[in-house]
Amino acid sequence: MAEDKENTKKMEPEKAKKENKDAKWYIVKAISGKENSTALLLKQRISATGLDDIISEVVVPTQDKIVIKKGKKETKNERIFPGYILVHMNPTEEALHLVRNTDGVQGFIGYNQRTRKPTPLKEHEVKGILEFTKVKQAPTYQSKFNINDTVKVNDGPFKEFIGTVQEVNEAKGQVTVLLSIFGRETPVQLDFLKVTHI
Repeated sequence: MAEDKENTKKMEPEKAKKENKDAKWYIVKAISGKENSTALLLKQRISATGLDDIISEVVVPTQDKIVIKKGKKETKNERIFPGYILVHMNPTEEALHLVRNTDGVQGFIGYNQRTRKPTPLKEHEVKGILEFTKVKQAPTYQSKFNINDTVKVNDGPFKEFIGTVQEVNEAKGQVTVLLSIFGRETPVQLDFLKVTHI
């Protein structure tokens, strides 16, 4: 669909510009957890009804986060505003009807009773949200370690050593483990990736 939209703009740049000059960003409330499927359905309906020039974009604001879970790094696409979708459109009656009557859509945020139209987002707000979706986040750690857990070191100079977790630092993604080195209990800080439960 992105290619179709680009092709339309290349073939008819004046028409797309003319019809989209009144387009603004609106927030649509969707069923939480169903944002992506609702956005996909909305895009399909827009394409099927030929309203591509009136409703130009449907965005579920997400951000890639690196999560360390079970000793492995995973990239997780996390929703910034669960339950909300951004729609860039010209609020004609036909467009409003199409969006409101899409499965999963619960309505617009900031509906103005006097004008009978939703309230658009300010340009600086939209710019901030879209820029935030491009920011790369530092890794967040999801630890399954608790104090007094018995763990085995699986990497580094203490590989194959067995010890007890003394402290968990989720912000740094590290645990302090008491290891028996030369007959003495010695606290050693290790990354989550370097230890596993026994």
